[in-house]
Amino acid sequence: MRLGELSERSGVSIATIKYYLRERLLPPGRRVTATQAEYDESHLRRLRLVRAMIQVGRVPVATAREVLGHVDDESLGLTMRLGAATWALPQPTDEVGDDAAAAAARGTLDALLTELGWDTAREIGELSPVHRALVTAIATLNRLGFPLSLDELVPYARHMGEVAAHDLDLLETRPPGSEQVEAAVASAVLYDPLLLGLRRLAQEVESARRYGIS
Repeated sequence: MRLGELSERSGVSIATIKYYLRERLLPPGRRVTATQAEYDESHLRRLRLVRAMIQVGRVPVATAREVLGHVDDESLGLTMRLGAATWALPQPTDEVGDDAAAAAARGTLDALLTELGWDTAREIGELSPVHRALVTAIATLNRLGFPLSLDELVPYARHMGEVAAHDLDLLETRPPGSEQVEAAVASAVLYDPLLLGLRRLAQEVESARRYGIS
């Protein structure tokens, strides 16, 4: 398809597509003349992902370029491509601190990983922004006087393990390679608010069931 059709099918203006091409968020099309190129379904899929990242996820252009660089890095195995791409997305604050609450949080998380047998997560450790964000969240709860014990955390983690397995089951329905990593990035941007919304909706329903609506 030519640029005009790509614009029409994606709903993205030609000027914006040209900007994404300049910023290397969208790979160049196949050159057919000195001034024209052809694009295919992979460009349409990538364009939709870029729009989701920037418009919905509020991901800065430079960060989006970094994420997409990991998506396309075929020198990495799938696990590392998935990790590198999603880690590059904006993360919650990771100002863990070094007080007693932070030390207790690290101990709680380490005990949780042992309980679940999540040895890979321990090997990755604080290289992962997700690990740091968890320590920060647990430490903050400790400081506020609302600590979560290991027994209270384990059910949450087990349910998240089931969610993760379902995520990857869905991912494996996609063609292997960049399209799978693109799907993982899209889910990181869009599924997180979806899952948060479902959790809050379920809390409303459960609260009404237990305590009534009045």
